[in-house]
Amino acid sequence: MKTLRKKIMPKRRGRPATGKDPLVSLRIPEERLAEVERWAAQQEGAPGRSEAIRRLVEKGLSTAPPTPRRKTKTVSKASEMAGKEIDRRADPSATDEERESRKRRLLIGPKEFREIRGD
Repeated sequence: MKTLRKKIMPKRRGRPATGKDPLVSLRIPEERLAEVERWAAQQEGAPGRSEAIRRLVEKGLSTAPPTPRRKTKTVSKASEMAGKEIDRRADPSATDEERESRKRRLLIGPKEFREIRGD
């Protein structure tokens, strides 16, 4: 008679995985965190802090209207008006080249914000 041997798996070290979603950490002011916890306490089942934050993010995203795209005409008019105001307030002691460089940097804006602008 043949005996069956069970393959013994070695124990894995560390805490078992709790989920496959990426971990995101953030800093929240104490006052806002207190608001989140008050909101969570009022909910059915009183979710924990992480679940409460997930629910609030989901709620905020589902109710937020999409950002409308601006018309090309509106964008160009705003840029033209900004350019005129920059010219009006420009430093008269700066060279023409320096004034143009400053104007270009102001109109384009910081690179951190270029990606999130709607134009």
